[in-house]
Amino acid sequence: SSGPGEIDFVQVPADHPLYIMYSSGTTGLPKCMVQGVAGILVHQMKELMLHTDLKREDTIFYFTTCGWMMWNWLVCSLSVGATVVLFDGSPFYPNPGVLWKLAEEEKITVFGTSARYIAALEKEGVKPGRDYDLSVLRAVLSTGSPLAIEGFHYVYREIKKDVQLSSISGGTDLNGCFALGNPLLPVYEGELQCRGLGMKVEAYNAEGKPVINELGELVCTAAFPSMPLYFWNDPDNEKYLNAYFKTFPGVWCHGDFIKITENGGVIIYGRSDATLNPGGVRIGTADIYRQVETMPEIADSIVVGQDWDNDVRIVLFVKLAPGVELDEALKAKIRKTIRENTSPRHVPAKIIAVADIPYTINMKKVELAVRNVIHGKPVLNKDALANPEALDLYKDLPELQY
Repeated sequence: SSGPGEIDFVQVPADHPLYIMYSSGTTGLPKCMVQGVAGILVHQMKELMLHTDLKREDTIFYFTTCGWMMWNWLVCSLSVGATVVLFDGSPFYPNPGVLWKLAEEEKITVFGTSARYIAALEKEGVKPGRDYDLSVLRAVLSTGSPLAIEGFHYVYREIKKDVQLSSISGGTDLNGCFALGNPLLPVYEGELQCRGLGMKVEAYNAEGKPVINELGELVCTAAFPSMPLYFWNDPDNEKYLNAYFKTFPGVWCHGDFIKITENGGVIIYGRSDATLNPGGVRIGTADIYRQVETMPEIADSIVVGQDWDNDVRIVLFVKLAPGVELDEALKAKIRKTIRENTSPRHVPAKIIAVADIPYTINMKKVELAVRNVIHGKPVLNKDALANPEALDLYKDLPELQY
């Protein structure tokens, strides 16, 4: 037995199970993924040390609950020797600057958060760079959903001009990223800087061919260290294979709709299974959110496709800012904003006001759950939602009957 102050280390094989990670339930019942010791450690240390340039002298913070994979990712910073700052509570209490006060006091060098938090800061008019000493801050990380171009502008205008802004994207499935930051490369607005080292990430078109500067499915065409060992209670690997390898046999298909740019960067357009398909043309939901949620009249929104007249029509649900009414003038403004900044195909056929937008516990919009509700189908993942009662707002809406 170990003496006082000693840690009892047990050597285990590289593929020894580390923990079971549960997916967020954004697209259905949560997956129960068993992940391995060496694969997770190597993958996360690569992202921290190489993609984030994290060092022993750094102090890193990520605003996350312990139910989100970013908690596991953050805690791995201890393997580098960095100092980890934890926060429990609302990021807007007692005021919207509370996390930036923390950054100033704890001399945080790497600050991680979500795209939704950055958008909320901008709407609140928060100016962290003016109000707090962020002189040691060198990187801002954002994940959870695509960071809008306006979010990039806000960070460099109101937080700090010379930070590395890393919009990162991956998943609980791999406990890390497919695309993320690179301290050696420039930052382009709206783009994740690069694909992950050791990750053979491509965008596949419908024929299963890699494409550049075209929308496609995010795939990984070779094995990577942090793939799940297996799913819990899935002895024949049937659930595992169906989850990732059904679309393109032998190729991991993650379910995100992306574009790989000529810069080598990646643009995320949202979940491919939530992709809108009016007239047979695929449209990412992020394109619409990017326009609508910068409008002061709109507090939040969710967009889905409704099967209608042998086609799909776009339905936009909006949660209005306090004191705002959804009249015909505002509907016209929304449609004009979307048409002028995207395309006529992006313009919703219906715009409907709702009191709340449903999210998972780790703050991802659940387009598929809303889509199921408006089509009278069951929602199987209600336990994964932070506000499941919000789904009742979308049932049997008369506006969707004509």
